[in-house]
Amino acid sequence: MSFWELCSQQIVLFILMLIGLILTRRKVITEEGTRVLTDLCIQVIIPCNIIKSFMIEFSTQVLVSCGLLFVIALAMQLIGLLLNKFLFNRFPPQQKKILQYCSIISNGGFLGTPVAEGIYGDTGLMYASVFLIPMRIMMWSAGTGYFVAGGTDRRKVIKNVLTHPCLVGVYIGLILMITQIHLPSVIEKPIRLIGNCNSAITMFVIGTILAKMEAGKLFDRTSLLLSLYRLVILPGIALLLCLLLKTDPTASGVSVVMTGMPAAAMTAVFAARYGSDAEFATKCVVLSTLLSMITIPLWVYAVQAIL
Repeated sequence: MSFWELCSQQIVLFILMLIGLILTRRKVITEEGTRVLTDLCIQVIIPCNIIKSFMIEFSTQVLVSCGLLFVIALAMQLIGLLLNKFLFNRFPPQQKKILQYCSIISNGGFLGTPVAEGIYGDTGLMYASVFLIPMRIMMWSAGTGYFVAGGTDRRKVIKNVLTHPCLVGVYIGLILMITQIHLPSVIEKPIRLIGNCNSAITMFVIGTILAKMEAGKLFDRTSLLLSLYRLVILPGIALLLCLLLKTDPTASGVSVVMTGMPAAAMTAVFAARYGSDAEFATKCVVLSTLLSMITIPLWVYAVQAIL
């Protein structure tokens, strides 16, 4: 895929995002509508898309790549936790917890899956789903703990991980891929049709986030530095890990792209709910999302050039 094709892919996603923004500004999508769309994505659309991505011919190489991707994703989470111990200590407490959360939890669940699917096809989506497992675990454990006292309760973490719809989609998909069971067409077709809605609906949701921020209040030095760390430094570390482990080009591309996703939309939700700086959190989410439209194709092109 050429650099211009990568840019075209990002432009398509940006247009979908822009539609979500316009619909929100015109009150077609309300606050309640945003919550409904978010729940629809998490509970139905993304899980179906994940299951669809695993409906491929099984091979040992694919299984090995999935294992390496899981190792890289886990390593990136541990590196993020280690850096969080000292990297943001000079910031005010209300901003520190936001920066710590943003550094380990990305918007990969929403933005990452349509990007990976658009660039690398169903295999890329499958790899992205596996790559997200450690992050989803961290989201309900250490990530939540930054905002909520007692947020790392072990039983709650296990329950959230085992029952999260997206991870249930991964479990089902892995079973289908390894056993090579072919679902009846009356079941498979609805799964594929629902899964195909993923890119449009998830980008609409991201557009609703962008609509909440005034352009004049978007930029500040701290959110810009966070975006640099989130979009440039962390994916650079992921690329080094891929080179060390000698992962295949598609797996490497997915690792770098998923690591280089912008800050998670949940950051602003947690900040508002638990008394942190919600405006600052929104800046981090929105600015990193906008800048990722530039950095993602650059990283994909860089991985292709290096590998």
